[in-house]
Amino acid sequence: MTDYEATWRGFRWNRPEFFNFAADVTDRWARERPEALALQWSDEGGAERSFTWSEVRRRSLHAARFLTELGLRKGERVFVMMPRVPEWWFLVLGCIRAGIVFMPGTPMLTPKDVRYRLEAAGAHGVIADASCLDRFEGLAGTGAVRHWVSVGPAPSPWVAYTSAAAPEDASGESFERTRADDPMLLYFTSGTTGMPKRVQHTQASYGLGHEVTGRYWLDLTPEDRHLTLSDTGWAKCAWGKLFGPWSQGACNVVFDFRGRFEPERFLRMLERQRVTTFCAPPTAWRALVQKDLSAYDLSALRHVASAGEPLNPEVIDTWKQATGLTIREGYGQTESVVVVGMFSCLEPRAGSMGKPTPGFVVSVIDDAGREVPSGQEGDIAVRVKPERPVGLFDGYLEDDAANEAAFRGDWYVTGDRAVKDADGYFWFVGRRDDVVKTSGYRVGPFEVESALLEHAAVVESAVVGVPDERLGQRLKAYVVLAPGFTGSEALASELQEHVKRTTAPYKYPREIEFVTELPKTVSGKIRRNELRALALGRPPAKD
Repeated sequence: MTDYEATWRGFRWNRPEFFNFAADVTDRWARERPEALALQWSDEGGAERSFTWSEVRRRSLHAARFLTELGLRKGERVFVMMPRVPEWWFLVLGCIRAGIVFMPGTPMLTPKDVRYRLEAAGAHGVIADASCLDRFEGLAGTGAVRHWVSVGPAPSPWVAYTSAAAPEDASGESFERTRADDPMLLYFTSGTTGMPKRVQHTQASYGLGHEVTGRYWLDLTPEDRHLTLSDTGWAKCAWGKLFGPWSQGACNVVFDFRGRFEPERFLRMLERQRVTTFCAPPTAWRALVQKDLSAYDLSALRHVASAGEPLNPEVIDTWKQATGLTIREGYGQTESVVVVGMFSCLEPRAGSMGKPTPGFVVSVIDDAGREVPSGQEGDIAVRVKPERPVGLFDGYLEDDAANEAAFRGDWYVTGDRAVKDADGYFWFVGRRDDVVKTSGYRVGPFEVESALLEHAAVVESAVVGVPDERLGQRLKAYVVLAPGFTGSEALASELQEHVKRTTAPYKYPREIEFVTELPKTVSGKIRRNELRALALGRPPAKD
């Protein structure tokens, strides 16, 4: 995209009657570029596996046949828990091809989390890597599950699957066509404020909708080698490790690591694999910029992006000084594709979310569903009438109350607050539930956290509101310190004065607590509801 305004005005969604990402997209690349790389996998031990488009087609056809011969039918739901191994992509494409609804889950889930998902979604099957089988102990007979598939050897009732068994000749394979509005995918929200909701996407809403994610925000072409840092259980994986890059024919570079994120090792991998486009969540970006970036050859990189939560401007500036590249932010949810982004043709404004994605009308509205003037805070909303955009979810499964709360007049309301400036750029304020009212002022935690991050002592922080008789609420900051710094009253006072100098004085945290880490969801988002509970001396709410 070279002209944002012209592209946004002229964009029209393709609305086919039938659509299937495996048959209509990946198979097309297999016909047009059969020997081009589609998947480049490596792990911490140095092992590598490469797959061309023709191989991806062959192995996903085999996966679809395996699942249907097992007895799984179109429209049935399968829970999938696997690390970043190639078989995840083959089995997920197999599900899509056969019309089986897949439900991704991160390997970090506990048996309690798994049971909740199997029962809440009425799962008919489970697909798990052999390394994850302990999460399913005692769950045989749960709900409607009748098929248990293991990637690797496993005892009964598990049935072993191996992609290596795919026949060389996959011609003649066919499956019932899926309609564009058939269910394809069921995600569980990350649960930052309560139990996860079930988000249902159709074959088109993610499979076709993420074309704008790959083309406009990730800025991909068939010649790119793209890496998104994400666990397979997160919606970010669908954005940047499946639908986004493969919609554009780009090679999907996957680094399979099982432990904690190690910035040095990851930077070496970017260097070795000659990654050209890269996307990571803010937690990873904050860790990466702590390193000496001049020690790595990142010259192959041409485009970098961030999503998941707002990225502090200080991190963007540090990366830009070291590499010459601007980290382009993108905003969306489990419920959508990217709906606001700092696209490559836009003038970058550090701290801004960017502008609405082509195909979406996005605005800031008040409680009555009216658009507010520029510069006024309100709810981020996506227009759904008179025409619903393709890249928006089908709805919360069997949850009338959640569906009713999510729509206001002609708008889908995201639950996030922002300000839109006179030039049409959006500026994030915070989750609706996270905005703090103190001394009569409304304060978004992100602005205070960004101010704290400007101080050399701070690696990460989270700000919440705590009841206060005089102020209504006072701001409390939980701070993770950089190596070489020790928490003390003197340092807390220094940080408070720093915030007063950096932003409006009323926004400084009246209370600072130093911690070794922040509580986060499995997708890496800060659980501020848990921090609020801790601040009040209550047991933290858990999913």
